[in-house]
Amino acid sequence: MAEKVYDVIIVGAGIAGMTAAIYARRANKSTLVLESKTYGGQIINTFNIANWPGEPGISGVDLSQNIYKQVEDLGAEVEFSEVITVKDNGETKEIETDDGMYVGRSLIIAVGSVDREMGVPREQEMTGRGVSYCATCDGAFYKDKDVVIVGGGNTAFYDALYLADVAKKVYLVHRRDSFRADAALVEKVRAKKNVEFVLEVRPVEILGEKKVEGLVVEKKDGKKQNLVVDGVFVAVGRVPATKIFSDLIDLDNKGYVVAGEDCRTSCAGVFVAGDCRTKDVRQLVTAASDGAIAANEAVRYLG
Repeated sequence: MAEKVYDVIIVGAGIAGMTAAIYARRANKSTLVLESKTYGGQIINTFNIANWPGEPGISGVDLSQNIYKQVEDLGAEVEFSEVITVKDNGETKEIETDDGMYVGRSLIIAVGSVDREMGVPREQEMTGRGVSYCATCDGAFYKDKDVVIVGGGNTAFYDALYLADVAKKVYLVHRRDSFRADAALVEKVRAKKNVEFVLEVRPVEILGEKKVEGLVVEKKDGKKQNLVVDGVFVAVGRVPATKIFSDLIDLDNKGYVVAGEDCRTSCAGVFVAGDCRTKDVRQLVTAASDGAIAANEAVRYLG
Protein backbone atom coordinates (compact mmCIF):
# COMPACT_ATOMS: atom_id res chain seq x y z
CA MET A 1 0.00 0.00 0.00
CA ALA A 2 1.33 3.39 -0.93
CA GLU A 3 2.06 5.69 1.98
CA LYS A 4 0.89 8.91 0.38
CA VAL A 5 -2.79 9.49 -0.32
CA TYR A 6 -3.41 12.06 -3.04
CA ASP A 7 -6.49 14.23 -3.15
CA VAL A 8 -6.81 13.76 -6.90
CA ILE A 9 -5.30 11.14 -9.20
CA ILE A 10 -5.69 11.73 -12.92
CA VAL A 11 -5.17 8.92 -15.43
CA GLY A 12 -4.07 10.41 -18.72
CA ALA A 13 -1.95 13.45 -19.62
CA GLY A 14 -3.73 14.64 -22.71
CA ILE A 15 -5.36 18.06 -22.90
CA ALA A 16 -8.24 16.94 -20.64
CA GLY A 17 -6.00 15.35 -18.03
CA MET A 18 -3.51 18.20 -17.90
CA THR A 19 -6.28 20.79 -17.67
CA ALA A 20 -7.79 18.82 -14.80
CA ALA A 21 -4.40 18.88 -13.06
CA ILE A 22 -4.18 22.66 -13.45
CA TYR A 23 -7.60 23.19 -11.88
CA ALA A 24 -7.00 20.66 -9.10
CA ARG A 25 -3.75 22.35 -8.13
CA ARG A 26 -5.33 25.79 -8.28
CA ALA A 27 -7.74 24.45 -5.66
CA ASN A 28 -4.66 23.45 -3.62
CA LYS A 29 -5.33 19.71 -3.88
CA SER A 30 -2.44 17.26 -3.98
CA THR A 31 -2.48 15.95 -7.52
CA LEU A 32 -0.87 13.04 -9.34
CA VAL A 33 -1.06 12.50 -13.10
CA LEU A 34 -0.40 9.00 -14.44
CA GLU A 35 0.48 8.65 -18.13
CA SER A 36 1.58 5.50 -19.93
CA LYS A 37 3.20 7.18 -22.96
CA THR A 38 3.84 10.90 -23.31
CA TYR A 39 1.96 14.04 -22.40
CA GLY A 40 -0.26 15.75 -24.93
CA GLY A 41 -2.23 12.78 -26.23
CA GLN A 42 -3.11 12.43 -29.89
CA ILE A 43 -2.77 16.19 -30.50
CA ILE A 44 1.04 15.94 -30.53
CA ASN A 45 0.71 14.47 -34.03
CA THR A 46 -0.88 17.67 -35.37
CA PHE A 47 1.50 20.18 -36.97
CA ASN A 48 -0.93 23.05 -37.21
CA ILE A 49 -3.93 23.57 -34.92
CA ALA A 50 -6.48 25.97 -36.35
CA ASN A 51 -9.22 25.77 -33.71
CA TRP A 52 -7.47 26.53 -30.41
CA PRO A 53 -8.72 29.98 -29.33
CA GLY A 54 -6.10 32.72 -29.31
CA GLU A 55 -3.27 30.65 -30.81
CA PRO A 56 -4.16 29.80 -34.43
CA GLY A 57 -1.40 27.85 -36.11
CA ILE A 58 0.24 26.50 -32.95
CA SER A 59 1.59 22.97 -33.26
CA GLY A 60 0.33 20.12 -31.11
CA VAL A 61 3.80 19.65 -29.62
CA ASP A 62 4.12 23.33 -28.65
CA LEU A 63 0.64 23.48 -27.16
CA SER A 64 1.25 20.30 -25.16
CA GLN A 65 4.60 21.57 -23.88
CA ASN A 66 3.06 24.87 -22.79
CA ILE A 67 0.29 23.14 -20.83
CA TYR A 68 2.66 20.55 -19.35
CA LYS A 69 4.96 23.30 -18.06
CA GLN A 70 1.97 24.95 -16.42
CA VAL A 71 1.07 21.65 -14.75
CA GLU A 72 4.62 21.29 -13.43
CA ASP A 73 4.87 24.91 -12.30
CA LEU A 74 1.68 24.50 -10.28
CA GLY A 75 3.19 21.55 -8.44
CA ALA A 76 1.30 18.56 -9.80
CA GLU A 77 3.27 15.31 -9.80
CA VAL A 78 3.53 13.36 -13.05
CA GLU A 79 4.49 9.69 -13.26
CA PHE A 80 4.92 7.86 -16.56
CA SER A 81 3.40 4.52 -15.63
CA GLU A 82 0.75 2.29 -17.17
CA VAL A 83 -2.36 1.68 -15.09
CA ILE A 84 -3.17 -2.00 -14.72
CA THR A 85 -6.13 -2.12 -12.33
CA VAL A 86 -8.27 0.26 -10.31
CA LYS A 87 -10.03 -0.67 -7.07
CA ASP A 88 -12.76 1.26 -5.31
CA ASN A 89 -12.35 1.22 -1.53
CA GLY A 90 -15.11 3.72 -0.91
CA GLU A 91 -13.25 6.71 0.50
CA THR A 92 -10.13 5.91 -1.51
CA LYS A 93 -9.26 4.47 -4.91
CA GLU A 94 -6.28 2.15 -5.39
CA ILE A 95 -4.52 2.45 -8.72
CA GLU A 96 -2.06 -0.30 -9.53
CA THR A 97 0.50 0.52 -12.21
CA ASP A 98 3.49 -1.25 -13.70
CA ASP A 99 5.59 0.94 -11.43
CA GLY A 100 3.75 0.54 -8.13
CA MET A 101 0.54 1.32 -6.26
CA TYR A 102 -1.00 4.77 -5.82
CA VAL A 103 -3.93 5.80 -3.65
CA GLY A 104 -6.22 8.76 -4.16
CA ARG A 105 -9.32 10.17 -2.52
CA SER A 106 -10.75 10.88 -5.97
CA LEU A 107 -10.01 9.75 -9.51
CA ILE A 108 -10.35 11.49 -12.87
CA ILE A 109 -10.28 9.25 -15.95
CA ALA A 110 -8.89 11.11 -18.96
CA VAL A 111 -7.48 8.27 -21.04
CA GLY A 112 -8.75 9.47 -24.40
CA SER A 113 -8.94 6.97 -27.23
CA VAL A 114 -6.72 4.74 -29.35
CA ASP A 115 -6.56 4.12 -33.08
CA ARG A 116 -9.10 1.67 -34.48
CA GLU A 117 -7.53 -0.97 -36.68
CA MET A 118 -8.69 -2.01 -40.16
CA GLY A 119 -9.09 -5.59 -38.98
CA VAL A 120 -6.91 -7.03 -41.72
CA PRO A 121 -4.61 -10.04 -41.15
CA ARG A 122 -1.00 -9.13 -40.28
CA GLU A 123 -1.97 -5.51 -39.63
CA GLN A 124 -0.17 -5.33 -36.28
CA GLU A 125 2.80 -7.24 -37.65
CA MET A 126 3.19 -4.70 -40.48
CA THR A 127 2.75 -1.64 -38.28
CA GLY A 128 5.96 0.31 -38.63
CA ARG A 129 6.77 -1.58 -41.82
CA GLY A 130 4.47 0.43 -44.02
CA VAL A 131 1.28 0.47 -41.95
CA SER A 132 0.82 3.71 -40.02
CA TYR A 133 -1.90 5.43 -38.02
CA CYS A 134 -0.36 8.90 -38.22
CA ALA A 135 0.22 10.57 -41.57
CA THR A 136 1.90 13.65 -40.09
CA CYS A 137 4.28 11.42 -38.11
CA ASP A 138 5.33 9.09 -40.92
CA GLY A 139 4.35 10.81 -44.15
CA ALA A 140 7.82 12.20 -44.80
CA PHE A 141 9.12 8.65 -45.28
CA TYR A 142 6.93 8.32 -48.38
CA LYS A 143 8.16 11.25 -50.42
CA ASP A 144 7.49 10.58 -54.12
CA LYS A 145 6.05 7.15 -53.32
CA ASP A 146 2.53 5.70 -53.66
CA VAL A 147 0.36 5.40 -50.57
CA VAL A 148 -3.19 4.54 -49.59
CA ILE A 149 -5.40 6.09 -46.91
CA VAL A 150 -8.22 4.02 -45.44
CA GLY A 151 -11.13 6.03 -44.05
CA GLY A 152 -13.88 8.53 -44.83
CA GLY A 153 -13.89 11.02 -41.97
CA ASN A 154 -12.14 14.34 -41.41
CA THR A 155 -8.94 12.66 -40.24
CA ALA A 156 -8.66 10.64 -43.45
CA PHE A 157 -9.18 13.74 -45.57
CA TYR A 158 -6.72 15.85 -43.60
CA ASP A 159 -4.26 13.00 -44.07
CA ALA A 160 -5.00 13.02 -47.78
CA LEU A 161 -4.29 16.75 -48.05
CA TYR A 162 -1.02 16.33 -46.20
CA LEU A 163 0.14 13.26 -48.12
CA ALA A 164 -0.88 14.70 -51.49
CA ASP A 165 1.93 17.26 -51.06
CA VAL A 166 4.45 14.56 -50.13
CA ALA A 167 3.63 11.35 -51.98
CA LYS A 168 3.56 10.72 -55.71
CA LYS A 169 0.12 9.06 -55.65
CA VAL A 170 -2.52 8.85 -52.94
CA TYR A 171 -5.43 6.39 -52.99
CA LEU A 172 -8.29 7.14 -50.62
CA VAL A 173 -10.16 3.93 -49.83
CA HIS A 174 -13.62 4.02 -48.25
CA ARG A 175 -16.32 1.42 -47.75
CA ARG A 176 -19.12 3.77 -48.87
CA ASP A 177 -19.67 6.21 -51.73
CA SER A 178 -20.32 9.09 -49.30
CA PHE A 179 -18.18 10.55 -46.54
CA ARG A 180 -18.48 11.67 -42.93
CA ALA A 181 -15.89 14.36 -43.59
CA ASP A 182 -16.87 18.01 -43.97
CA ALA A 183 -18.01 18.85 -47.49
CA ALA A 184 -15.47 21.67 -47.89
CA LEU A 185 -12.67 19.31 -46.90
CA VAL A 186 -13.83 16.70 -49.40
CA GLU A 187 -13.77 19.27 -52.20
CA LYS A 188 -10.22 20.31 -51.31
CA VAL A 189 -9.08 16.71 -51.61
CA ARG A 190 -10.99 16.20 -54.87
CA ALA A 191 -9.03 19.13 -56.32
CA LYS A 192 -5.74 17.32 -55.73
CA LYS A 193 -4.70 15.76 -59.05
CA ASN A 194 -2.67 12.98 -57.46
CA VAL A 195 -5.49 11.72 -55.22
CA GLU A 196 -7.73 8.91 -56.47
CA PHE A 197 -10.87 7.78 -54.66
CA VAL A 198 -11.49 4.03 -54.44
CA LEU A 199 -15.00 3.71 -53.07
CA GLU A 200 -17.40 1.00 -51.89
CA VAL A 201 -14.57 -1.39 -51.07
CA ARG A 202 -13.05 -2.82 -47.92
CA PRO A 203 -9.40 -3.72 -47.26
CA VAL A 204 -8.85 -7.47 -46.98
CA GLU A 205 -5.13 -8.18 -47.32
CA ILE A 206 -1.77 -6.48 -46.89
CA LEU A 207 0.78 -7.45 -49.53
CA GLY A 208 4.47 -7.79 -48.79
CA GLU A 209 6.57 -9.83 -46.39
CA LYS A 210 9.12 -7.60 -44.68
CA LYS A 211 7.44 -4.34 -45.70
CA VAL A 212 4.20 -3.19 -47.29
CA GLU A 213 4.07 -3.67 -51.03
CA GLY A 214 0.35 -3.22 -51.57
CA LEU A 215 -3.19 -3.44 -50.25
CA VAL A 216 -5.92 -5.70 -51.58
CA VAL A 217 -9.44 -4.26 -51.47
CA GLU A 218 -12.68 -6.12 -52.13
CA LYS A 219 -15.80 -4.76 -53.80
CA LYS A 220 -19.34 -5.63 -52.80
CA ASP A 221 -19.58 -8.15 -55.63
CA GLY A 222 -16.51 -9.99 -54.33
CA LYS A 223 -14.13 -8.72 -56.99
CA LYS A 224 -10.73 -7.71 -55.70
CA GLN A 225 -8.34 -4.95 -56.65
CA ASN A 226 -4.64 -4.75 -55.83
CA LEU A 227 -3.35 -1.29 -55.00
CA VAL A 228 0.42 -1.27 -55.38
CA VAL A 229 1.64 1.07 -52.65
CA ASP A 230 4.53 1.50 -50.23
CA GLY A 231 2.45 2.75 -47.32
CA VAL A 232 -0.99 2.18 -45.80
CA PHE A 233 -2.31 4.96 -43.57
CA VAL A 234 -5.24 3.90 -41.41
CA ALA A 235 -7.76 6.57 -40.42
CA VAL A 236 -10.92 4.65 -39.54
CA GLY A 237 -11.60 6.31 -36.22
CA ARG A 238 -10.65 5.78 -32.63
CA VAL A 239 -11.98 3.75 -29.71
CA PRO A 240 -11.96 4.76 -26.03
CA ALA A 241 -9.15 3.28 -23.94
CA THR A 242 -11.46 2.41 -21.07
CA LYS A 243 -11.38 -1.39 -20.83
CA ILE A 244 -9.50 -1.43 -17.51
CA PHE A 245 -12.31 0.60 -15.92
CA SER A 246 -15.18 -1.65 -17.04
CA ASP A 247 -15.63 -3.20 -13.58
CA LEU A 248 -15.51 0.18 -11.85
CA ILE A 249 -17.89 2.42 -13.80
CA ASP A 250 -20.67 2.23 -16.38
CA LEU A 251 -19.61 2.20 -20.03
CA ASP A 252 -21.88 2.42 -23.04
CA ASN A 253 -21.96 -0.23 -25.79
CA LYS A 254 -19.03 1.44 -27.56
CA GLY A 255 -16.87 1.62 -24.44
CA TYR A 256 -17.32 5.30 -23.64
CA VAL A 257 -17.70 6.30 -20.00
CA VAL A 258 -21.31 7.16 -19.25
CA ALA A 259 -21.37 10.68 -17.81
CA GLY A 260 -23.15 13.95 -18.38
CA GLU A 261 -21.79 17.48 -18.56
CA ASP A 262 -20.92 17.32 -14.84
CA CYS A 263 -18.37 14.58 -15.71
CA ARG A 264 -19.55 12.40 -12.80
CA THR A 265 -19.48 8.65 -13.37
CA SER A 266 -21.57 5.89 -11.79
CA CYS A 267 -18.96 5.46 -9.02
CA ALA A 268 -18.75 8.06 -6.25
CA GLY A 269 -15.46 9.90 -6.35
CA VAL A 270 -14.68 8.90 -9.93
CA PHE A 271 -14.94 11.48 -12.72
CA VAL A 272 -14.22 11.48 -16.44
CA ALA A 273 -12.89 14.05 -18.89
CA GLY A 274 -12.19 14.24 -22.59
CA ASP A 275 -12.71 11.99 -25.59
CA CYS A 276 -13.47 8.86 -23.54
CA ARG A 277 -16.72 10.40 -22.23
CA THR A 278 -20.15 10.02 -23.86
CA LYS A 279 -20.74 13.30 -25.70
CA ASP A 280 -21.45 14.78 -29.10
CA VAL A 281 -18.41 16.99 -29.67
CA ARG A 282 -14.84 15.77 -29.20
CA GLN A 283 -12.46 18.65 -29.77
CA LEU A 284 -9.52 20.23 -27.94
CA VAL A 285 -11.71 22.89 -26.38
CA THR A 286 -14.27 20.38 -25.12
CA ALA A 287 -11.49 18.21 -23.68
CA ALA A 288 -10.12 21.22 -21.80
CA SER A 289 -13.64 22.10 -20.65
CA ASP A 290 -14.18 18.57 -19.35
CA GLY A 291 -10.86 18.73 -17.50
CA ALA A 292 -11.85 21.91 -15.70
CA ILE A 293 -15.32 20.60 -14.85
CA ALA A 294 -14.08 17.18 -13.68
CA ALA A 295 -11.48 18.79 -11.42
CA ASN A 296 -14.02 21.20 -9.93
CA GLU A 297 -16.45 18.34 -9.32
CA ALA A 298 -13.67 16.32 -7.66
CA VAL A 299 -12.85 19.27 -5.39
CA ARG A 300 -16.53 19.61 -4.50
CA TYR A 301 -16.68 15.88 -3.76
CA LEU A 302 -13.64 16.11 -1.49
CA GLY A 303 -15.31 18.91 0.46
